[in-house]
Amino acid sequence: MSTLDKYGRSDRFTQNSRVYFLAFMAYWGIVLFGYDTGIAGGIVSQPGFKNAFGFGSTSAADKHKSTVISSNVVSVLQAGAFFGALGSAPLSAAIGRRWSLVIWTLLFSVGAAIQTAAGPGQLSYIYAGRVVAGVGVGAISAVAPAYVSECSPKQVRGRITGLFQIMVAIGVMISYFLNLGVSLHIKEGPRIWRIGFGFQLVPAGIMCIGLLFVKESPRWLASKGRAAEALANLAYLRKLHPEHEEVRLEFAEIEASIEEERAARTGLGYREAFLGKGNWPRFLIAFVMFLFQQWSGQNSVSYYAPQIFTAIGYSGTTNSLLASGIYGIVKVVATTIFVFFFIERFGRKVSLSVSALGMGILFFIVGAILITHPTTAGASVGSPQRAMAAMLYIYVCFYSFGWGPTPWIYVSDIFPTRTRHYGLAFASATQWLFNFVVSKVTPTLEADLVAKLFFMFATINIGGMFVFSLLLPETKGRSLEEMDIIFGSITAEERRTHIADAQKVIDHELINHDQGSNMSDHPEKV
Repeated sequence: MSTLDKYGRSDRFTQNSRVYFLAFMAYWGIVLFGYDTGIAGGIVSQPGFKNAFGFGSTSAADKHKSTVISSNVVSVLQAGAFFGALGSAPLSAAIGRRWSLVIWTLLFSVGAAIQTAAGPGQLSYIYAGRVVAGVGVGAISAVAPAYVSECSPKQVRGRITGLFQIMVAIGVMISYFLNLGVSLHIKEGPRIWRIGFGFQLVPAGIMCIGLLFVKESPRWLASKGRAAEALANLAYLRKLHPEHEEVRLEFAEIEASIEEERAARTGLGYREAFLGKGNWPRFLIAFVMFLFQQWSGQNSVSYYAPQIFTAIGYSGTTNSLLASGIYGIVKVVATTIFVFFFIERFGRKVSLSVSALGMGILFFIVGAILITHPTTAGASVGSPQRAMAAMLYIYVCFYSFGWGPTPWIYVSDIFPTRTRHYGLAFASATQWLFNFVVSKVTPTLEADLVAKLFFMFATINIGGMFVFSLLLPETKGRSLEEMDIIFGSITAEERRTHIADAQKVIDHELINHDQGSNMSDHPEKV
């Protein structure tokens, strides 16, 4: 049963509807993230694309060229995204989360337009456009989670921040079915890639327009000394009066945290941000978490789903794309169920550990079936192939119940306001760096290892990710300001003292404001 404040507002969806709307608008850029990761692999696998770019024959040379071009088209976006994520921090810190997202979305749109303009044989246009779009989407992937996390109340922050992975999954699913539709109705010509690449402009346009109707992060405003605007935005997002006790207490925590950070890290630079007291463990956790996420096997399956399903026996472009589309649907549904119903119930540690264990077991099963029932080109889909496909669908459920959404939620939780843009930029850059490595080597690994590829990922899931999950501190239900206590930047007693001091300052300012208002309402008679 939900509780009501003195204004009669529920603490559930209705009261936080403005934060959900903000997250929905900011995360259209994350739809781009997911869409871009899924669209390229499907486009380059289509015979019409191969013919248009000169590697459509079945010769050994063309098969090798297909593998190289496929890995290049997919991976150059990740290379650009790595630099975009790293470069996002200074702009986000200088002009705010909202307007920096607008700028990066416009840059992404330029890259999407370049890709769409490519003609037959013009791979250079696709490569250049993917790099430019990658810079944009990489920066968006760093700024958007920080923006949403800073605007979300702690009671539902995991759920709202977890919308990130839902939007990724939706983007991937759209890319799969768009590729399927193109493969069924368009066999030759530039529309094979122009439709897929051009569609990127739709979510980019929605995001740009939507960002004009949301508020800037209260925590960022407070860090810039714009306290009145920060308090007003916080009250607006909570749908409460600025003088409401909950708003004043939350704002006091924000102010206390910012003052502590200013005192401890005056003239913050990269060295202090990464190595300051209580900071380096957070950066280490972010690095290891996204290293494992990228090597969990999910991105290899996601980027090259048509090729992976072909490898386990779903031969033919239509069959492999349809199996990929079903994979995308399962991922969206599983992620949505987890984010809305389980993330705040189970917490971060349990979600990550169960997810890793389940993924590893299922990959071992797929690898074992593939060894005992090897596939042959042109053979019909039988029970072993259906069993392997089912295992991959269950696998993505386990991924969506932990290592899909939770790393983004966790790293959004743990960094303080002053270093959050550094932390999220570093985490996102790590994600894109290993994203690039995985997407670049997967076609070669899939061709050379086959069943052993699944055994490799299974070992990483259980031997690395499961053990790592057990060592993490839990952040469920803790405010962003409490993370400094968890990671040793400050003691709980010092934090209580600072909050009390900040509360006194706010009360004093409100009393002065009320007295000033009364005097203006009752001017002295002469």
